[in-house]
Amino acid sequence: MDLLYMQTFVSVDCVVFGFDKNQLYVLVVRRNSLDSDRKGFKLPGSLIYQPEDADAAANRVLNELTGIHKMTLKQFKAFTSPKRIADKEDAEWLEYAYHNSIDRLITIAYISLCKITRKLNVASKYKAVEWISVGQLPLMPFDHNQIVEESLKEIRNWVENDPVILFELLPVKFTATELRLLYEAIHNRKFDARNFHKKMNQMPFVLPLDEYQENVKHRAARYYKFDRVAYNKRKKYG
Repeated sequence: MDLLYMQTFVSVDCVVFGFDKNQLYVLVVRRNSLDSDRKGFKLPGSLIYQPEDADAAANRVLNELTGIHKMTLKQFKAFTSPKRIADKEDAEWLEYAYHNSIDRLITIAYISLCKITRKLNVASKYKAVEWISVGQLPLMPFDHNQIVEESLKEIRNWVENDPVILFELLPVKFTATELRLLYEAIHNRKFDARNFHKKMNQMPFVLPLDEYQENVKHRAARYYKFDRVAYNKRKKYG
C-alpha cells in the first residue's frame, strides 16, 4: 500500500486570557461567516502567510485585535489531527474565508495574557471581539474548545514553575484576595484564605505597600505589588 505524503495548510490560533475579579476569561472573535453558521465564536487565528514564520503570524493576529505590536506570546502545542476539519460546516467556512479548498489544517497554538481593561480593536475581518468566561465558552469550531482546555493545563504548569505570568493579569496594586482568586480561577478549585496568605508572604517578590483600600464596607485590605527585580534575582540565583 502506497502512503501519500500530507499536503496541508498551517495556521496559528491564540488563546488570550484575561482576569476580572474572580473569573478567568478568554478572548474570542465572532467570525464573518455563512448564514448557516452555528459556531460563530472562535479563537483569534489565521493561516500563516508565505513570508511569515509562526511567531510573526501570531503577533499579527493579536496586533489586529489589541493594537499592540509585540505581545508576550508563548507557543505551547501543535494540533495536527486529520479530523480537525471533519465537520462539513467548518470546511465550508474555511473555503469561504480563504477562497481555497482546505482538506487538512494544522494549527500552532499560542498563549498570551492581557489585562481585561485594555481597549480592543475590532478588526474589519471580525463581526465582534468579546471576553467570555472560561466556564461559559460556547461550542467553537474545529478543536478550539480542546485548545482552551490544553492551554489551561499548560498555564497551571507555568504557575508552579514561573509564577511571574500571574502578575500580567493583575493590576499594578492588588490585594491578597485578588491574587488568591486568580489562583483559584486558573486551578479551578478553592484555596484556604489563611494558608494562601502564608504562602503569599513567603514570596519575596510580592511586596506589601503602605496603602489600603478606601471607601469599602468591609475591613480595608492592604495592597501589594510585584517586584520584578526581586523576582529576577531569585530566578537567577535559585
